[in-house]
Amino acid sequence: MESENQTYLRKPQWLRTRLTGAGEYGQMKSRIQPGGLHTICESGACPNKGECWGSGTATFMILGDICTRSCRFCNVQTGKPQAPDISEPEKLASAVASMKVKHCVITSVDRDDLPDGGASHWAECIEAIKIFSPETTIEALIPDFKGKHEDILKVVRSGPDVISHNLETVRRLTPEVRVHASYERSLDVLDKIGKHSSIRTKSGIMLGLGETGGEIIETMDDLLAVGCKVMTIGQYLQPSRKSLPVKKYIEPTDFERYGRIAREKGFLYVESAPLVRSSYHADKHV
Repeated sequence: MESENQTYLRKPQWLRTRLTGAGEYGQMKSRIQPGGLHTICESGACPNKGECWGSGTATFMILGDICTRSCRFCNVQTGKPQAPDISEPEKLASAVASMKVKHCVITSVDRDDLPDGGASHWAECIEAIKIFSPETTIEALIPDFKGKHEDILKVVRSGPDVISHNLETVRRLTPEVRVHASYERSLDVLDKIGKHSSIRTKSGIMLGLGETGGEIIETMDDLLAVGCKVMTIGQYLQPSRKSLPVKKYIEPTDFERYGRIAREKGFLYVESAPLVRSSYHADKHV
């Protein structure tokens, strides 16, 4: 819980952004809203939405915008979600086609209320996009599905080009940062994908929550051990007063150093900078 004596760090200059591509941003938003579709760009208060939407790309969030978990780093609303919209796969695919999206990222809230965590709905959305827009590449940024093997494989069988699942933070801090999730389970999710497909896997972490440099490097090694070769590293930004506070703002030069270390260790692609988020420059990760 937030302490009455909690002090808040002043955000450094390099983290101050302005909305770019305002005209394209408005056009993208107007196309998404009539279909009742959601984006993590807005629900997650992403600092890059001006740049990404300005270039005509967005990360769609399926299965509603209410999550069954209440992770302390996240800005998505927690509560009791509505039943999945059975028409969402077609709506999503239609939107992707009409916007001529070249690379589509799909994510979702956690749906622990559903028997399969929403895995069947995930597969239907991916398959619909492949039918409507066969040239569009797809990244699936999935929840952990409670680690259930068959539910993970439902998404694998639908055939996205990339499957990402974020560790979010280092092993030691996971119990404090992520609710009902575990570091080992997330590694196992990535391992299952790698062992049952040739689909590229990807993961990301946030810095500034109190992790050490040694723990960051340990996380890189853990990801490589389960075959994950794409990694994103960004600065944690406190989205609301009820969220975990920022312990430290990491210098851009440190992000560059961690990116260099990750590439030297064998990662095929690394995004490491203060404003990097999981879906940033996602088209390059295919």
